[in-house]
Amino acid sequence: MHKFKTAILFALFSILTSYGQQPQKPSTSEIYEAVQKLNVLGSVLYVAAHPDDENTRLISYMSNHVKARTAYLSVTRGDGGQNLIGPEIRELLGVIRTQELLAARRVDGGEQRFTRANDFGYSKHPDETFAIWDKEKVLGDVIWAIRQFKPDVIINRFDHRNPGTTHGHHTGSAMLSMEAFDMVSDKNSYPNQLKYVDTWQPKRLFFNTGWWFYGSQENFEKADKSGMLNFDVGVFYPHKGLSNNEVASLASSQHLCQGFGRLTTRGSQDEYIEFLKGEFPEDKNNIFSGIDVSWNRIKGGKAIGDILYKVEKNFNFRDPSVHLNDLVSAYRLLQNIEDKHWKGIKTKELKNIIEACLGLYLEVSASTPTTSTGSDITLNFETLNRSNAALNLVSYKVSSESNSVEKSLALSPNKKETFKQEITLPISIKTTTPYWLEEKGTLGMYKVDDQTLIGKPETPRGLTVDFNLSINNTPITITKDVVYRYSKPDKGELYRPFEIIPEVSASISNKVVIFENDKQKEIQVVVKAGRDNIDGSISLEHPTDWNVYPQQQKVTIENKGDTQTLVFTVIPPKFQSEGTLVPKVTVNGKTNSKEIVEIDYSHIPFQTVLLPSESKIVRLDIQKRGENIAYIEGAGDVVPESLQQIGYNVIKVKPEDITSENLARFDAVVVGIRAYNIVDELKFKQDILFDFVEQGGNMIVQYNTSRGVKVDNIAPFDLKLSRDRVTDENAEVRILNPDHELLNFPNKITSKDFDGWTQERGLYFPNEWSKEFTPLISINDKGETPKDGSLLVAKHGKGHYIYTGLSFFREFPAGVSGAYRLFSNMLSIGKDNINLNKKLTD
Repeated sequence: MHKFKTAILFALFSILTSYGQQPQKPSTSEIYEAVQKLNVLGSVLYVAAHPDDENTRLISYMSNHVKARTAYLSVTRGDGGQNLIGPEIRELLGVIRTQELLAARRVDGGEQRFTRANDFGYSKHPDETFAIWDKEKVLGDVIWAIRQFKPDVIINRFDHRNPGTTHGHHTGSAMLSMEAFDMVSDKNSYPNQLKYVDTWQPKRLFFNTGWWFYGSQENFEKADKSGMLNFDVGVFYPHKGLSNNEVASLASSQHLCQGFGRLTTRGSQDEYIEFLKGEFPEDKNNIFSGIDVSWNRIKGGKAIGDILYKVEKNFNFRDPSVHLNDLVSAYRLLQNIEDKHWKGIKTKELKNIIEACLGLYLEVSASTPTTSTGSDITLNFETLNRSNAALNLVSYKVSSESNSVEKSLALSPNKKETFKQEITLPISIKTTTPYWLEEKGTLGMYKVDDQTLIGKPETPRGLTVDFNLSINNTPITITKDVVYRYSKPDKGELYRPFEIIPEVSASISNKVVIFENDKQKEIQVVVKAGRDNIDGSISLEHPTDWNVYPQQQKVTIENKGDTQTLVFTVIPPKFQSEGTLVPKVTVNGKTNSKEIVEIDYSHIPFQTVLLPSESKIVRLDIQKRGENIAYIEGAGDVVPESLQQIGYNVIKVKPEDITSENLARFDAVVVGIRAYNIVDELKFKQDILFDFVEQGGNMIVQYNTSRGVKVDNIAPFDLKLSRDRVTDENAEVRILNPDHELLNFPNKITSKDFDGWTQERGLYFPNEWSKEFTPLISINDKGETPKDGSLLVAKHGKGHYIYTGLSFFREFPAGVSGAYRLFSNMLSIGKDNINLNKKLTD
């Protein structure tokens, strides 16, 4: 588990970042805004590729100013990016970014959708993108999203007409949207979807353009804008006390793992959308021109509108409960509407408004944050009616139980009612985990077979309660998720989701275990109990050319939540080999090989992820020199732990501790990824680091982005970073200087050491450097010029400065043998005749 500690933020932002973890308690201004949105029957779908691609200014404008139902369709969950707040990458990063998107939507008022496409990393062309994604399935998912959401208007973030000029995922998302626009109304396109949804045809499709697409503001001012609509998205919302662009800034600042925390902005600001397909609006000031977005849109809607427009016009900010009779009357009429789509959407909205007007508080909190199937649990109910309205709790039903519980409880004004129920979770109830991670997918696609789950941002909660109420003699059911409510002395009241976990789980702390020789290692396996009284056994599944002792051990854990650590001796083969270790725990004849991963950051709800428990084991043919390594952390990676695995003493050195005296103890200094982008203090430490090199140390600097470098000189000699990258992890590697010491000592490095690399070769390579640097390898993506800046070494005094954009931060967690061998050489260069027995002192 990792805690992300932010700097002190102003009060409103703090409220917004924790909002998703607490029950909603809308103010009268928020209720009024909900009524305004209730009276608009129009929808906008914004389409792009990743978390952070969305234009929160436009989403907020459509949701809060136009009052349209607005959603963001992110084709991926951002699994292939970097993480600035912790070590999670790949699928766990996707979980974090999913929650950050949901946090952003809670701020800007939008909804969130996805496809099954896996963000496999940077792609330079949509042809490459579609070769890795299953285009037919992703296109089907986009069509599914449109048929479900039924947008009147679609807005693409990216241009479909410029493949190869930006991220292939970006262009690909726009191309998919363009195709889907013409297919969603065809009943022969993805006909299996029609079991659940109807065909649909949006009215118009736009591209969210701007000066950046034209290269400069001057070019954009000269451009023909006859086919464009534009909006001033800097409008002020008196009920919020915020302008739209302030709301948008707060929304985009939820993307903290991408470093998107930023200042709010205010004032007039234009956004442009270029018409692409459909019916061009007659009124260029109205994106819904020609589309009826009033209650008259649906059969029987006029009578509902007559009631609700009156509520909006005469809204009582002092006591919104005075509108209860009208709201309930509208609710009754709405239940007779034939249009299932709008009936479902507006029923949900109307129930939320009724609940808010009553000041109705309904909560079910479990006695524990987690419980396994078959276990007992206490549910604590709290009900409170903070209005003078006549209100009764007729009954309630827990989703895991077969029958409702009759209650016949009058909820008197401001009188809290509490009660409990003991339940046993059925064996059949599903454990909590992101649904898209339940089965193993491919590099480009997550595997989800349940059509009704595809596109949902989260797995529906496993345990809910239906409160069956009588409000003004009208039956209304309000459903609540079961939560866990608790407090901490230094934080106050807190909430987290209630999770259903396996009765037992097992994990090996190191996901990659490196054997630098044929000596055996002791591997610890931690077994955790999801319930009381666990009695079973555990074994380690392993490759046939490896040996594990003992073959099986007994597992006995008395109390839920406790752990038992068991030690296995793993004996590697004599020669280089690799495979996986899988802990298998058997209890009552049932074998479990999953582990629980918990993600705990303050800006998103607590996340519980159930993943296959396995660790890669690698017997390396590796030599090394040097012993003590200083590591300066950057954006977060597991490089220090990986170097420790091959026998180095690695000490993480804080910027304030970078002194000549401290560095004198080390053979090498390694700078973590993006350290020069995020660690301000390094600008004051460069001379000390360069002096360390000059005195005989090695300094290895891993990749930094070309923008936002916080030092004047990243190297002791001229070096210019670029955006050059090689995204094909199988791209040919050409050795430029085969006789160079770094490629020959203490390990002979050849192109074979680049076999099995994952996601990419590397990123943000330098493209200009002084004569002191020697480039060692040349690589490039298909159809591109050679990139020679991925690994540069320069002699500086008695030591060596090395800059590398190779993606060691991805290869080490994947156990790529050649990456370890090459990094060992980088640390060892020039160390053959140096005293290698320096002892690390306090």
